[in-house]
Amino acid sequence: MKIVVMRVVTAALLTVLPASPSAGTENGLTDREIVIGMCNALTGPASALGTGVKKGALVYFDKINRAGGVHGRKIRIISVDDGYEPKNTILQTKKLIAEDKVFALFGYVGTPTSAAIVPFVNMGKIPFWGPFTGAELLRSPVNRHIFNVRGSYFDEAEMQVRHLVDKKGIKRIGIFYQDDAYGLAVKGGILKALKKRDLDLVGYGTYERNTEDIAAGLANLRKANPEAVIMVGTYKAMAAFIKKAKAEGFNPEFLNVSFVGTAALVKELAGAGNGTLVTQVMPSPQDATIPLIAQYQRDMKAAGHRELDYTDLEGYVDAAVFVEVLKRAGPDITRESFFQSAENLNASIGGLEVRFSPADHQALSAIYLTRVSGNYVIPFP
Repeated sequence: MKIVVMRVVTAALLTVLPASPSAGTENGLTDREIVIGMCNALTGPASALGTGVKKGALVYFDKINRAGGVHGRKIRIISVDDGYEPKNTILQTKKLIAEDKVFALFGYVGTPTSAAIVPFVNMGKIPFWGPFTGAELLRSPVNRHIFNVRGSYFDEAEMQVRHLVDKKGIKRIGIFYQDDAYGLAVKGGILKALKKRDLDLVGYGTYERNTEDIAAGLANLRKANPEAVIMVGTYKAMAAFIKKAKAEGFNPEFLNVSFVGTAALVKELAGAGNGTLVTQVMPSPQDATIPLIAQYQRDMKAAGHRELDYTDLEGYVDAAVFVEVLKRAGPDITRESFFQSAENLNASIGGLEVRFSPADHQALSAIYLTRVSGNYVIPFP
């Protein structure tokens, strides 16, 4: 029923979207600015993800604007909240396109939310840049309008399974996941990585998006008694699961993917998450040996932000790559020249090697394993 309703709503909204503008009248572009729409979770139990991505991106864009912008145009962000609910993402995106007439969509958060607006992106031929999700449905087959900066959930899943099976000899693996497109996206990657090793999941548990109702899923996994549980959700629910599991004496290896929101997870765990592993799609925000990270640290401090996190770093990196594409597209930019510029990007941006091609719209693929230690997260060898 949910799928039918979503399709009906999407179809209805698409009928009122304007056609793609003709050359010379590109939406979101003036002589003085480039207007970008950002729709993500700014309220609710996943709000740390949206606010983090927004914070990092704005720090970078504000810096560029103070220096005069890109080819004389300053970047203006119109930011709206979807509460991490696809129905809200659809309504807000329709407004960004039809009323605000943005040039591009940037910094969306989540698999179900991003998937819901792909029809808008395709119809309007609008750049959809740097969604905060590793879902394969945004990567394969390649969609000319969608550009992913981060590594994929399949990349993260392979790293996690390789660590558990190949390095530690663990074969009894369960999964606890958010029962939606996000959870299924990561689960697909885990199953693929396990199949490669002639293994399968020994058990699973689920919970509903935007809740902390983890009890039934935990009970299912306790019955299966896995040696490790791969977790796919957001920070509040995942922290609740880990704390309850440990209180009940259930202590397998716990692993999370990057979307969990690492800093928020550590805060929610309040010291109870020692040993929890998290795969990351960005280098450590503390690693000043990478010039772009050192620049990020300086810019965040100058903007008054003391805490550094993988989430706001990702927003910052997304913005840096986006600006590089804008620069290369030239002063007479159109959406078409933007697409061409992006698909030909092969550059080192502050020590990060980023590359797109017509056959590959994912700029980065490196995955980093980290471990929770007290109130910190540290690189794990």
